[in-house]
Amino acid sequence: MSRVVVIGATGHIGSYLVPRLVRGGHEVVAISRGSRRPYHPSRQWDAVTTISADREAEDAAGTFGTRIAGLHPDVVIDLICFTAASAGQLVDALRTSRPLLLHCGTIWVHGPALRVPVTEDEPRTAYGDYGTGKAAIEALLHRETLAGGVPAVVLHPGHISGPGWPVITPAGNLDPAVWTCLATGRTLALPDHGLGVLHHVHADDVAQAFELALSRPAAIGASFHVVAGQAMTLRGLAAGVASWFGREPVLEFVEWAEFSRRVPGEHAEATREHTVRSITASIDRAAGVLGYAPRYSSLEALHEALTWLVANGQADVGGQAF
Repeated sequence: MSRVVVIGATGHIGSYLVPRLVRGGHEVVAISRGSRRPYHPSRQWDAVTTISADREAEDAAGTFGTRIAGLHPDVVIDLICFTAASAGQLVDALRTSRPLLLHCGTIWVHGPALRVPVTEDEPRTAYGDYGTGKAAIEALLHRETLAGGVPAVVLHPGHISGPGWPVITPAGNLDPAVWTCLATGRTLALPDHGLGVLHHVHADDVAQAFELALSRPAAIGASFHVVAGQAMTLRGLAAGVASWFGREPVLEFVEWAEFSRRVPGEHAEATREHTVRSITASIDRAAGVLGYAPRYSSLEALHEALTWLVANGQADVGGQAF
């Protein structure tokens, strides 16, 4: 088994991935800022070496990559890298020992879809700091692998969902009022006839893909989409959520100007960011090369998330059972 260093170990993915790795017999070193416990308690964490590190500060000091290399990993799983400069520093430090590097990207390396489902071979059309940063990291890591340096694999999750944090709603944003509308039969406004597309994925399915990539040499040098089996439209997600409460959704399809008037600014902008892209990502490559088989559909991932949000007072469903 391998000595695996997980950077960002207590976040959405790491909370599921670290226990998986321990159960698989790996020696795990968990790196985090130390400001948050894992989302889910698990006895497997007792077998993990935990190290506190402020990546941003250590990147600025030029010491983070050296610190990771000094842990002598066989595998590094990087869940919180957002710039090519940060990735480059890590790669430079790992080049002598050449551990396998697994990087968490995003389906937002793709811009507005021209063909669906979008495959990993589509030209990158990212825009915005997040997507362009991840696309630049992906390109850097693939160049590094082709040059015979650090062998890397890039996994591109969709909208990560699960219990423990707010998730993208059927309106394509984080507005908790969306859950209230669907649970209680209030009118929910949606733009573009509700035909914008979202592609969710449960955090444990993302963890599954990372675990599989550890033992798939054929994956080295490639990128993989990691999403639920099917993407869904806003109106499809709304209908699914309303059905949990024994309802049909009450939807009003409005122009963007009206949507922006009704919905708080940051939520309207989030909806626009998601629906302009409307990415339906293919998982054929992940299934064929990694053996990836998502356990959760988009709606199942949202159901777990909403159950937790309601139980923790972060979503109001009007007392409705579901």
